[in-house]
Amino acid sequence: MATPSLPTVEQLNEAVTGYDRHYGLELLEFTETEVRARVAVREEVKQPMGLVHGGLYASLAESMSSLATAAAVMTEGKVAMGMSNSTSFLRPITQGTVHAHAQRLHGGRTTWIWDVTFSDDEGRTCAVTRMTIAVRPFSEDG
Repeated sequence: MATPSLPTVEQLNEAVTGYDRHYGLELLEFTETEVRARVAVREEVKQPMGLVHGGLYASLAESMSSLATAAAVMTEGKVAMGMSNSTSFLRPITQGTVHAHAQRLHGGRTTWIWDVTFSDDEGRTCAVTRMTIAVRPFSEDG
């Protein structure tokens, strides 16, 4: 029996809704072990001091890693959701693009762990996030 393929980046970008669409998530590459994305910096994603808001990094990391995990486990009748999100900020981004690269460190039966590195347009590392994603059986009852 052939293993179902993951959705394409184009399919995922078309399916982006809600908060992810609001802050401007754009997926660039997508596999079970690696995801690349970016967000254009605009006033709506900045905090009062003019820096990209820390919540954008956390949101981007969670969306990237949750989507990749969910796509990988859905054929097993499972769902994925963020369980833990820890972001450290190293240098600010004030303009241009936030570039994000997520790499899976662990893909277990009940948890997946991802590291996400954020960089600016010059390729400098600006923040890092460790994401833990819970993997659970799908239930119609919630």
